[in-house]
Amino acid sequence: MLRERVDDWDAFARDVKIDPKARAEELSLRQWVDLVNFIAPPPCPDTGLTKSERFPVVDKSDRILRDAPRSQVHGNNLLHRAVHIFIFNPDGELYLQQRSRWKDRHPLKWDSSAAGHVTAAESYDETAQRELNEELGISVSLSKIAKLSASECTDYEFVWLYRGEVTGHLSPNRSEIETGAFFPENMIDGWVSARPEDFAPGFIKCWKVYRQKSRSGPT
Repeated sequence: MLRERVDDWDAFARDVKIDPKARAEELSLRQWVDLVNFIAPPPCPDTGLTKSERFPVVDKSDRILRDAPRSQVHGNNLLHRAVHIFIFNPDGELYLQQRSRWKDRHPLKWDSSAAGHVTAAESYDETAQRELNEELGISVSLSKIAKLSASECTDYEFVWLYRGEVTGHLSPNRSEIETGAFFPENMIDGWVSARPEDFAPGFIKCWKVYRQKSRSGPT
């Protein structure tokens, strides 16, 4: 029974409006998220560091013009750089993360396994490895899938999309990620089609590019 893993099960059951005698398989995805956050509430991060980050501002050809504070880049929709990483398990399932409630853009939306901005001192490849380590606690070999042009759909980011595979456990950073899980590709297809509002726009764009390439041949 789930109540054996929660100190105040009755309080949790009352808060999320479930039967106190519910079994694990009877909970919805939303209730599982609530359960995880009830057991280990996500910390509210110190946003001072992220606000002081500096990103390279680029032109329409992704050439660096200068660097600027994060708040200025986002506030003025300046073109900048980012990476998205798709991490698969040996069964071919993709890990999706639900973005932290503290994110300044798209909080609580489902997103790529890991993603992040390229900072002023980094390359795309360096950023991809840093984000994997910071968000999921892993370091794996990555291959490039595609480069996406900056647009409103990508939050004005030029995005390199990477792919990797993990055989061990992930260690999601609770200040970055609310929850996460591996999903079969066909399930993600159906979810994106039925409820696109559940996802960060950048992920949807990356997913469509990935699926097009996977159907046309090896990525």
